Amino acid sequence: MAVQRYFYGTGKRKTSIARVRLIPGGDAFIVNGRPLDQYFGQASLSGIAQEPFAVVDQRGRFSAQVKVVGGGISGQAGAIRHGVTRALIAMDETLKPALRRAGFVTRDARIKERKKFGLKRARKAPQYTKR
Repeated sequence: MAVQRYFYGTGKRKTSIARVRLIPGGDAFIVNGRPLDQYFGQASLSGIAQEPFAVVDQRGRFSAQVKVVGGGISGQAGAIRHGVTRALIAMDETLKPALRRAGFVTRDARIKERKKFGLKRARKAPQYTKR
């Protein structure tokens, strides 16, 4: 009988993708080989990544190993939050209602709109001249 060593969750936000492994025991949070605080440098972004643990009162019970690619640091923090949420749900399905109330289960699907032909940006048209 195989013992599951970790719980896995994939999180996405904007163009960032985070692959999260939660390992029971310990309280290390490693992102791309560096500690969370060192990776982000801002306490607010580190807090965003750890919010799901606070919501379900699981802080300090898991070590997290995260690989995150794409996007900027804000999108990466949101992707990590989404991945941690999915990993916690994989561990215990009863945590899902509390995480859903906090708004962490639903993927934030807002992404940059593509540029259209003949326009300067996605919706900005060139200036109209009558003569």
